[in-house]
Amino acid sequence: QVQLVESGGGLVQAGDSLRLSCAASGRTFSSYFMGWFRQAPGKEREFVSSMMWSNGRTNTYYADSVKGRFTISRDNAKNTVYLQMNSLKPEDTAVYYCAARSGGTYDARPSAYDYWGQGTQVTVSS
Repeated sequence: QVQLVESGGGLVQAGDSLRLSCAASGRTFSSYFMGWFRQAPGKEREFVSSMMWSNGRTNTYYADSVKGRFTISRDNAKNTVYLQMNSLKPEDTAVYYCAARSGGTYDARPSAYDYWGQGTQVTVSS
């Protein structure tokens, strides 16, 4: 079992930055994906970014809508994954979820992930 706890959401203005954190605890995996998804009111949950590290290699993936503005990173010592969000836009407003899955290959479908955090609200005003 893996527990995920997000933090760092808030209310900001367009153009501002936020950094989300996802602290993981419980069972650890030798190689696994950590991902960020978001869900706006009335919309389906969508992929934002993911990261996989295995055997010293790190691969990162981004949705086209956030590429160049968001950066996913990790701190292994703290068992924490971050999502740095710059140049925020009103359309980035959503509840952001951290997710984890054990191994496999890149997959942007929420159904591919086994563990989820409770979500953190990000609101960007224009």
